[in-house]
Amino acid sequence: MKLLSPAISRLARLRQERIEQWVKHPIAVQREVLQHLVTSAQYTEFGRKYNFSRTFSLRDFKQAVPIHEYDDLKPYIQRIMNGEQNILWNTPINWFAKSSGTTSDKSKFIPVSEESLQDCHYKGAKDVLTMYYHFNPESDLLTGKGLVIGGSHTINQVNEEVHYGDLSAVLLQNAPFWGNWIRTPELSIALLDEWEDKIERLAGNTIIENVTSISGVPTWTLVLIRRILEMTGKSTLAEVWPSLELYIHGGVAFTPYQEQFRRLIGKDIHYLDMYNASEGFFAAQGNPNDDGMLLFLDHGIFMEFMPVEEYGKPHPETIGLADIEIGQNYALVINTNGGLWRYLLGDTIQFTSRDPFRIKVSGRLKHFMNAFGEEVIVDNSDKAIAIASEKTGAIVNDYTAAPIYFSETGNGAHEWLVEFEKKPADLNQFVTELDKALKSINSDYEAKRHKDIALGMPRLHMLEKGVFTAWLKRKGKLGGQHKVPRLSNDRKYIEEIQAML
Repeated sequence: MKLLSPAISRLARLRQERIEQWVKHPIAVQREVLQHLVTSAQYTEFGRKYNFSRTFSLRDFKQAVPIHEYDDLKPYIQRIMNGEQNILWNTPINWFAKSSGTTSDKSKFIPVSEESLQDCHYKGAKDVLTMYYHFNPESDLLTGKGLVIGGSHTINQVNEEVHYGDLSAVLLQNAPFWGNWIRTPELSIALLDEWEDKIERLAGNTIIENVTSISGVPTWTLVLIRRILEMTGKSTLAEVWPSLELYIHGGVAFTPYQEQFRRLIGKDIHYLDMYNASEGFFAAQGNPNDDGMLLFLDHGIFMEFMPVEEYGKPHPETIGLADIEIGQNYALVINTNGGLWRYLLGDTIQFTSRDPFRIKVSGRLKHFMNAFGEEVIVDNSDKAIAIASEKTGAIVNDYTAAPIYFSETGNGAHEWLVEFEKKPADLNQFVTELDKALKSINSDYEAKRHKDIALGMPRLHMLEKGVFTAWLKRKGKLGGQHKVPRLSNDRKYIEEIQAML
């Protein structure tokens, strides 16, 4: 099988040339993407409503089409699910990805066209593989199988033509036949809906394979790794899969989990960050040493960037690639070849580089703490948790935090619920290091913590292992892309979890 590697490397070099073209001409390529989208959809109901046939510039487009959140597009989407076509996009839409990006009870159904499958999701996956082989031409990645840890793969039928499921289910159902040759587990296991049974079957089915790569959300991947080690009696995953060389992660920041993965895997492998959501494949690391993920600019999505302070204004402004600033927080606004128009995704990103354009996901528009003007985002809290863990020798499995608001009896504070894999020897030291790290990372937090006038020391409660999993299970959100919300500006999640204790 190793004879494949030189041939694959040559194919990767050919495809790499195409990638370099849109990397070198980002603004022109994005302009072409927008023109193609508007031209394709000009005779749809949405296109006629907003005069796409008379839209000749980005300025015209932005003036004509307002920014939409999901509820704004929901009536159109519901009509498509009921069987109408040519509403948002000009080719038939028979598949919908049921969004599983939050622990909210509210489901979103994202239209998935043939173009978004082929020219966005699958093309993005091929480009990740291409960039990896470009970085690592001697790789034996495709001489084994890739373990894919997806979500709930149940396919639901709305009518004879229309189906929906988690994105991973939609991608599996539409994947080319040869995809089964390089992927594990077998389809019958991948399609299991009950997560606890699925973990057992995943572990038992895959330990006999030659797994060279793993893809999945870190939290659930750790659950699977621990079960595999229990079943095999091995100390590290390298003893189970000696050829393992790559872990592709996404969904949550990897920083709090790095040490656990290194310890459980037991050897040096490559780690790549990927930004693939129900709405599209937006970015991925080409090189593990890159600071940020390469923005995918030629994949059927035209992107706008909204400064976060614009959110909530009647007519929020967006900017293009030419005007972005490194390190600033932007909400991602997308136009897709699945029929999402000026759609506010909900994620916030920061650019880490302009040449090429690289990004990192910094949080969610609605997942932050700003009860006292401290403006703490998920990127801040992930880094602070990692620093506090390193300083105290702790290992954190998961956490959530929310404000304690001013009362007659005291000032405000941040309340943290933390589940440790390895508890710190001194919890007070962990809290102190967490507070110090947040001060060093976020000047607004530091200012509000001054002399405890507005914001007191963090109040941290240790949870027993399994509490977050039990909470997600109770909400019907166990496994796959579902995750614990890191930060919230209200106390809903914390109070739900505390009520279980």
